[in-house]
Amino acid sequence: MPPSLNNKRLINPNWTVYAAPISTLLQVSEQLGLDTDALLVASGLEASELKIPDRRFPVNSYYRLFQLVADATNNPDIGLTVGRITYLKGLNIQLYLATVCRSFKDYLNLMPSQQQMRGDIGQITAHKEGDLVELRWEPLLPETGRKRFISDEMLAASVGILNSLCVKPVQVIKTHLTYAQPRDISSLEEIFGPNLSFDQPYSSLFFDREALGFPMIKQDYQEGPDQDRPFRDFFEGDDPADQLLANLKQSILQYLPEGEVTIDKLASKLNISRRTLQRRLSERNTNFLNVLQEVRSKAALRYLSDSRLGITEIAFLLGYGDQGSFSSAFKSWHGISPRDYRRK
Repeated sequence: MPPSLNNKRLINPNWTVYAAPISTLLQVSEQLGLDTDALLVASGLEASELKIPDRRFPVNSYYRLFQLVADATNNPDIGLTVGRITYLKGLNIQLYLATVCRSFKDYLNLMPSQQQMRGDIGQITAHKEGDLVELRWEPLLPETGRKRFISDEMLAASVGILNSLCVKPVQVIKTHLTYAQPRDISSLEEIFGPNLSFDQPYSSLFFDREALGFPMIKQDYQEGPDQDRPFRDFFEGDDPADQLLANLKQSILQYLPEGEVTIDKLASKLNISRRTLQRRLSERNTNFLNVLQEVRSKAALRYLSDSRLGITEIAFLLGYGDQGSFSSAFKSWHGISPRDYRRK
């Protein structure tokens, strides 16, 4: 059992995680031939509860499960395997983000809020270091940074993103890792490259600042799987000549995943003052909050039409901190919960 789990003062009892990271661990465990039922029992988790969409679980159960999987496999590189699966399972949300981000810099602005979809584990933040940018994993529980599993998972998943979202792959220049150097570093070098440093304050990836301007790959996500809810028809009732309103709505759609969409931010994006934007919206018999809710309402219907996206992911894309807030808002718009709408 990790030292952190023996010191309850380090774990906030209110910290929780969503089912997704737990399910990923169980999927890896099953493929490796482990007894997942026994792992769940030892972790204090119920398999039936993992199927409840809005259920969250104590974060210490997640840490315990990760440790048990690592012990059972006797594989020090298990975090790298889990990280690859984490990246692949999150690929749909990454592809959607590529439709609202123009450059890799835009995407990095969304990373902290995107990490919230996992729960109270930590976040990846971006920092400048001369001509390099550092992507730093900052765990809520510092002790986990000195264990390989979660740091390796987070960095391995991040490398998958760096290699896939831009037209030109973002090359990792060097990698810092918080733990002591293992005897065998071949798997680490295969994923992160040869420039590895151990016993560092943070687990981080570094790349050239010029990569911030790399354009995102244009994804063909203009239509849902049934091809009857294209993005271009989001606002089909609008006057096509009203460029201000069209630009405002598209900008809102882009900034929603950041979680805080304000009139000041959008006015700056449109290169006009807050007062000017308010006046022009008033001339159209509307206001910023009404436009914001319209975009969220219509975007929610589009996202729900795509079964590849989970409710948690949709809540994130719409700028909500949790499923409950999104579900309440959706019901106020459409008189039905998101899940019931999806079952129609």
